[in-house]
Amino acid sequence: MNPNPASAIEVRELTRRYGTLTALDGVSFEVGRGELFGLIGPDGAGKTTLFRLLTTLIVPDRGTARVDGWDIRADYRRIRQCVGYMPGRFSLYPDLTVEENLSFFAALFGVSVQDNYELIAPIYRQIEPFRTRRAGQLSGGMKQKLALCCALVHRPRVLFLDEPTTGVDAVSRSEFWDMLARLREMGISMLVSTPYMDEAGRCDRVALINAGRILEINTPQGVVEGFDEPLYALSGEDVFGLLQAARTYPGVRKAYPFGGAHHLVVGRDFDPQAFAAYLRGEGFAGVSFCRADPGIEDVFIKRMENA
Repeated sequence: MNPNPASAIEVRELTRRYGTLTALDGVSFEVGRGELFGLIGPDGAGKTTLFRLLTTLIVPDRGTARVDGWDIRADYRRIRQCVGYMPGRFSLYPDLTVEENLSFFAALFGVSVQDNYELIAPIYRQIEPFRTRRAGQLSGGMKQKLALCCALVHRPRVLFLDEPTTGVDAVSRSEFWDMLARLREMGISMLVSTPYMDEAGRCDRVALINAGRILEINTPQGVVEGFDEPLYALSGEDVFGLLQAARTYPGVRKAYPFGGAHHLVVGRDFDPQAFAAYLRGEGFAGVSFCRADPGIEDVFIKRMENA
């Protein structure tokens, strides 16, 4: 595979098996220079396996990939010097303090914290008051910020973030994505995986992945615009009963929980007024039923059915 100078990451037919389990099955995509690219999918979709391949921790069974122009097989030493990796699990040293962890990771790459302090400063200032606290005693959000600082301390050209906001509160999640937006402005290319569909909108482009296969690659808006079926939102007091009623009603193709409501995908001949009258006749109280705008999660469910 000839390197594309406009691409930070190039993946071609990448496949990885664990015994009889195929974790990745012929995955192909590219991440442009300075792009924030999202890998969206549930647990077990193959996201972590892909990250471990691209950061040269394991080798593929088939296919090729390049990171910053370097081949993941032949040039693994060069790749390890030019990338930053934040794995899904907190992987820093819990018995070392904040500043000790940061200094240690800087030393691994032959730099000092001060060499690239201006890059991490906007993030590090938020945890600097706790610099003498052991990393294991930090809150989830603070651990997240420290891990990102350690991944950036050597000024990588490409940054890999594997489900960085899992288990973190909503405010910290939002702050983290604000930080990624600033890093993108600095020209750092990023591949970020997440099981949270709402985070996909913060990416330049996304790849929907499930069971080791890419279902679609597009901009977040392009993904949503591909949903071409009528969609309704249904809620009420008897949540479970409403879902059962919707699933058995003629014209409802699919009904599934969606946050505090249910989403209904219906056929073209579906009569919403007749359905609302049916629910009233069945004695359901406090019912709200209206057209809904599709989101990436709706598209993902549809793509999984058609895969």
